[in-house]
Amino acid sequence: MSDPSAPTPQFLASDNTSGICPEAMEYLARANMGDDMAYGNDRWTAAASDRFRELFETDCEVFFVFNGTAANSLALASTCQSYHSVICHQLAHIETDECGGPEFFSNGSKLLTVAGDNGRITPEAVAATVTRRGDIHYPRPRAVSVTQATEVGTVYDPAGLQAIADVAREHELHIHMDGARFANACAGLDASPADLTWRAGVDVLCFSGTKNGLAFGEAVIFFNQELARDFDYRCKQAGQLASKMRFLAAPWLGLLESGAWLSNAQHANAMARRLAAGVESLDGVRLMFPVQANSVFLEIAPATQQALRNSHWTFYTFIGEGGARFVCSWNTTPELIDGLIADLRASLLKPG
Repeated sequence: MSDPSAPTPQFLASDNTSGICPEAMEYLARANMGDDMAYGNDRWTAAASDRFRELFETDCEVFFVFNGTAANSLALASTCQSYHSVICHQLAHIETDECGGPEFFSNGSKLLTVAGDNGRITPEAVAATVTRRGDIHYPRPRAVSVTQATEVGTVYDPAGLQAIADVAREHELHIHMDGARFANACAGLDASPADLTWRAGVDVLCFSGTKNGLAFGEAVIFFNQELARDFDYRCKQAGQLASKMRFLAAPWLGLLESGAWLSNAQHANAMARRLAAGVESLDGVRLMFPVQANSVFLEIAPATQQALRNSHWTFYTFIGEGGARFVCSWNTTPELIDGLIADLRASLLKPG
């Protein structure tokens, strides 16, 4: 049993720790005011799907699932047969943190990892991987997966995405985008969702709501509608077809109709920049990657890390390429960031 008198953790380890934003909560309550049809045949799911089509300025197929692992795994399974492979960055979430889900749901499609500076794969790495072997003993590459924003908090701009897509098309590869922090990428680049997806060659996007103010729920959006064939059956078989789908869709509608999907991300990004600016002059602290979204990676000594933990700060050190990761959310306050900077400064001034 937890101790109610224990100090409250100061959460910056992940944007998964944040609560439900007001816009999502309001629409969840609205959806709860009366009965509706089940299994996605309700008005909330239809309205949210139409709002996504407006946001992306194109016709697309939209599905709602519970979490990001299911979204990525099922989306990739729709692009590949079991004897195919997926090219991704060596730090990609699908490689390091999804417990073999993409391989499981595709019945064995192999992940082929490549290196790349600042968490981004390159067109050259994709081409080299595709052309390395072409014999029947090698799992034929069939898809490229990019993460937006990347695992180290950087982003792909439209030109970078298009360059990867050009190589992918040359070799008949589909493009999957893990959009765990897609909203933050849009905010960081001041780019439209369309420009960062289908206009740059993306076939399917897994758009996270959980990290953007929802309690749960990701949207899988197919711009290549041929790949969406029978996707509803994949969701059902994988336990991702919600009987009361409106409770996944309605909070999304709250984000989309209010514009909170973007303003939440803009705020989170601003808090990350505040943190980066605040530690820039501290001796003993080094920014490991450019801060382009809502994540900040700091290289700090183990003793400093322990001092922060003793002050009840939460952060991860096993994500990305080491260092301490701090992630800002829609509800991260300037006071919280300033408190972290002050504790960092104090820990660095302590003797020994």
